[in-house]
Formats: sequence, C-alpha cells, structure tokens
Amino acid sequence: MKSATMPALRVQPELRQAAEEILRPGETLSAFVEEAVRRNVALRRSQQEFIARGLASRDQARRTGVYFPADEVLQELDDMLAAAKLKAGQ
Repeated sequence: MKSATMPALRVQPELRQAAEEILRPGETLSAFVEEAVRRNVALRRSQQEFIARGLASRDQARRTGVYFPADEVLQELDDMLAAAKLKAGQ
C-alpha cells in the first residue's frame, strides 16, 4: 500500500520545541507525530467499542429484564482487580 500524507499541522513554536526536546535518539518529529496519531486512533476505537458494548448490554437487559445490582458488579470488579494484583505480585 502506498503511504499517504497527513495535513500540515500548525502549532505554537513552544509546542514544537517541547516535542523536539523529548525525541528519542534517532527519532524524527514525523515519527513522533505518527505514533501519537496511531495511539489516539487506537484509543478512540477502544472507546467506541466500549460504548457499543455498554449500549448492547443495556439493550439486552431491557429485552430480557435481567439486571445486576451495582454493588454485586462492583464487588466482582474489585475481586478481579485484587486477583490481577496478586498475579502481578503487587
């Protein structure tokens, strides 16, 4: 696949300088910006999927009439977090 260009990005000189100051050895400003765009695309896709799952769950609960008390759900999440911490050695 051919590569494509992104629109020119106008920023304050201070922001450009700050970005240039944190570049890793051998890293270009273009590579830094590309990575930032990739991460934000992934984040937004993840957010959209999370919202879609939540809406689907809501719709299923409305269809079936099966709901779970918030305190039970929160307790299960706490248990999952505690298990993950144990596994990570925290």
